[in-house]
Parts: sequence; C-alpha cells; structure tokens
Amino acid sequence: MDTTVLIVDDEAKILEIIVPFLKQEGFQILTAETGKRALEIAKSEKPSLVVLDWMLPELSGIEVCRELRKTGPMGIIMLTAKSEEMDKIIGLEVGADDYLTKPFSLRELSARIRSLLRRIQVQSDESKDIQRGDLVISEAKCQVWKKRQLLELTPTEFKLLLTLAAKPGIVYSRLQLLQAALEDDFLNYERTVDAHISHLRKKIEDNPANPAYIQTVYGFGYKFGDDAWA
Repeated sequence: MDTTVLIVDDEAKILEIIVPFLKQEGFQILTAETGKRALEIAKSEKPSLVVLDWMLPELSGIEVCRELRKTGPMGIIMLTAKSEEMDKIIGLEVGADDYLTKPFSLRELSARIRSLLRRIQVQSDESKDIQRGDLVISEAKCQVWKKRQLLELTPTEFKLLLTLAAKPGIVYSRLQLLQAALEDDFLNYERTVDAHISHLRKKIEDNPANPAYIQTVYGFGYKFGDDAWA
C-alpha cells in the first residue's frame, strides 16, 4: 500500500511538528504551504492522501479540495479551527473524506490517516464488477462508470455506493453505513452519512430529487433500489 501523504498547511510550526512524527510512523511525507503549490504537487506526485488545512493563502482549503477531486481518487482529511457543524458539512460536500478540528493529537491524526488509507486501498484484482442499470462499479479499480463515463467519486462515496449496490433492497441504517464506509471515525456523528449520500446522488442519479438508485427509507436509513434497473 502506498503511504505517500501530502501535508498542506501555511504554518511552518505546524509542519515542523507533524512531519517528523508522521515520518516516524512510516509515512512518506510531502509538504506544501499554499493551495496553488498543493495542487502542483498533487498533480506531479499523486499522493495517496492529502491532509489539507482549511485556511490557506492563494486558494482556500475548500477550493483546493474541489480541484483535488478532479485529479484522482486520493483521500482528503481537512484540518480546521472551525468547529461549527455547517463548516464540517461544507467540507464533506466538496469532497473531503474526514476532518480534524484543531487542536488535535498527533496520534489521532496518524490513526485517521491509516484508517483512510485502508479504505482507499485498491481491492484484489479478482474482485468482480457490479452492474446496476447504467452503473458499473469496479471494486478492483475503485471506479464507477455511468453510461460508460467515468465518475469522480471520493473514496468514501465509492465505499458507500459499493456497500449499498452489493445488496439491492437491503435497508442500511446510518450507523451501519458509517461502520462500513468510515469504520470507527464518525460513529458519534451519524448525520455525516447524509452529506455523503446527498453528494453521491448528484453524481449518479438522473434526478437527485427523485433518486432511483439510492433511496431513503424514512425512519430507518438508505437502500439501493432493487427496481432501479428493471
């Protein structure tokens, strides 16, 4: 598994603390202090994961996150001093997989990185593709196509879709989806899954307001419509 991690923060003191610790933890570390430089490094080096500060010069972390999502299926962890729920939702909506609110412990950061790297690790080439209507889901490549067009999904969105599509008609609670797609990271914040589902619907549904694939089962959770490709 590739353990290359790009740390993006404009505070030199933060980098001086984070970088040596993560190197000791066995990660290959790249750094950037501006949003523009982060995009350049991400394009050339293709890290598996980016730890991205919310407040950056030139381009904000939110803007950088949006652009990173166009470059490939890398994991993104947002670092933010903002603790309001809406700020967290915004980060998730633009493609972040996880977030940490400053101040945070180095061990927690390391654990979050390892957890996300596990989630985005490419599965065995023996895995079979799943076809549901005009969607083709490749577990081996961690990719999804709709009408032969490759979709840009975050690792978390992909895992949610794979979990639901593997068992059409089965209703999953938010907690079950969090356990499947996010492991233990958000078990105390079940509404996180709603933001991911909303963003996923915009990418895979012909009409997100009337979804055929990912359907809400009110009072319970979500299911993949077993009649979506009938």
